[in-house]
Amino acid sequence: MSTAAVEPALDTGRLDPDRDPVNDFSIVAATVNGSGSQTANNTLVRALFKMGIPVNAKNLFPSNIAGLPTWYSIRVSKDGYIARREGIEIAVAFNPQTAAADLAGLPPGGVCIFPDDAKFERNRDDVTYYPMPLKTLIANLGVDPKLRDRVANMVYVGALAELLGIEREAIREALSYNLSGKQKAVDLNFSVVVAAADYVKENLPKQDPYRVERMNKTDGLIMIDGNTAAGIGALVGGMTVMAWYPITPATSLADAVNEYATKLRQDPQTDGPTYAIVQAEDEIAAVGMLLGAGWMGARAMTSTSGPGISLMTEFVGFGYYAELPAVIWDVMRMGPSTGMPTRVSQGDVLKAYYLGHGDVRNICLLPGNVKECFEFGQTAFDLAERFQQPVFVLSDLDLGMNAWMSEPFEYPTAPLDRGKVLNAEQLKTVEGWGRYKDLDGDGIPYRTLPGNPHPASAFFTRGSGHNENAGYTERPDDWLKNMARLTRKHNTARGAVPKPVIDRRDGAKVGIIAFGTADPAVVEARDRLRDKVGLETSYLRLRALPLGDEAAQFIAEHDRVYVVELNTDGQLHQLLQLHTPEHATKLLSIAHSDGLPLTARYVTERIYGMEQK
Repeated sequence: MSTAAVEPALDTGRLDPDRDPVNDFSIVAATVNGSGSQTANNTLVRALFKMGIPVNAKNLFPSNIAGLPTWYSIRVSKDGYIARREGIEIAVAFNPQTAAADLAGLPPGGVCIFPDDAKFERNRDDVTYYPMPLKTLIANLGVDPKLRDRVANMVYVGALAELLGIEREAIREALSYNLSGKQKAVDLNFSVVVAAADYVKENLPKQDPYRVERMNKTDGLIMIDGNTAAGIGALVGGMTVMAWYPITPATSLADAVNEYATKLRQDPQTDGPTYAIVQAEDEIAAVGMLLGAGWMGARAMTSTSGPGISLMTEFVGFGYYAELPAVIWDVMRMGPSTGMPTRVSQGDVLKAYYLGHGDVRNICLLPGNVKECFEFGQTAFDLAERFQQPVFVLSDLDLGMNAWMSEPFEYPTAPLDRGKVLNAEQLKTVEGWGRYKDLDGDGIPYRTLPGNPHPASAFFTRGSGHNENAGYTERPDDWLKNMARLTRKHNTARGAVPKPVIDRRDGAKVGIIAFGTADPAVVEARDRLRDKVGLETSYLRLRALPLGDEAAQFIAEHDRVYVVELNTDGQLHQLLQLHTPEHATKLLSIAHSDGLPLTARYVTERIYGMEQK
């Protein structure tokens, strides 16, 4: 479909002469990976946040240690939109390898900030240039030659601060936060910011309309990345064992657990740890440790990504059939194979849901924001222990590794759900107990933990064929009975997992279903479709699998339902068709996967274009 046909009608987010440029534009900083740009970029974002301005950032970095180009996209939106935008107004061209392309990507009226000695052709007369004497500024400050490359990017922070009107005190506060209050480092970096800002003020008259003004829309909010939120949530949710193996983009989740465990999980009597964190030799060993710990009664978890999930397949199947609790955070990235480790995707939906050979269906949680990453820290453990099986949490690189605005997290008040665990006294009152018997009709058996002194508590944990009493068997009737119970248990889970978030608009005949980080693009696209072409839509954001009645009812209520997701094959679309075969033709797939976070422009154009057919 040609985007040109619908672009004027839908406001794609590119430069618009009627749009107020105050607190509504995007910046892309192009730098060299490993050059210290992370501190500079994080400082800009947090300073804008401290000024009360809604802001969101996307770090697009290569999968190497240093040397390749990296881009950092910052969106400022007075309306609070946080999806990635395709259009940008301001390019910071601090990487000579990409400077020409970065300049070419600007629309008419854009801004280019660059080192004054950069050797790239400035062949655009429809953009505003701001050359910065980077080397001279750094040298005049007397910065140690060993540190000059590390603080050089602060030059564009100072330039942007002066040009846009970012308050210097907000910059200093952000620097102090990002540098953990290390005063010497803060003073050094801030001196570069001030020198650059003063240079702009004295030598480069402002010739563009973009600026920021203090707002109050972030008052009371926090800013945090999803991996950190998940790590804290897991600790608050009772985690005592973590086994993991390093992998992008999940390593920082394990790092967060390791950092906050020392603060949150210490014995007040002995000051010793009440947890165990093990870096395993590989993902296979890691998930094996989880299942062993869960069998013992611990709340155990791991963090990994697609390739790690592949290695865990056999053990996950064992955990499903032997009915052992464990929590697996899958911070999804691009595949197949190694794919693009530092790019985002939602491509593990089918794999996680069906992981394990044979008839396996796993519980999967689908957080859509950092607050849910925190909340699902406990929810995942509650479900794993209640249903006695591995539970997946499908986050992704965008949610996990980028900073997001959020309401503050609330400490959970609900008690931990440890599931059907029988102690010695309870065993005395249960008649006919067997490890794999369904005594309540919900498919969930009772279990005992090692150390239970009751003589009837012991059983063999089997991944091979077993009967209700955990005895080995290959009898077809025993197998069928057990699989029927597991299906019954899975159907019970349909009503126990987090319910979807639904927004129904009066008169809407078109519905949208999405999950995870597709949400910000869908939210913004719905407003564009309503405001520009009068198309009202209802929206269901899934938060878990298996699917419940809510999804089927939502589909039945609408003439057409678009399923938006970040993968190539439309994996959620396929699951929804299996779940509601009577409505399969109503479901239309909008699946897109290029490694970048989804944009409202893409969703808007696809739905509008398909509605015209």
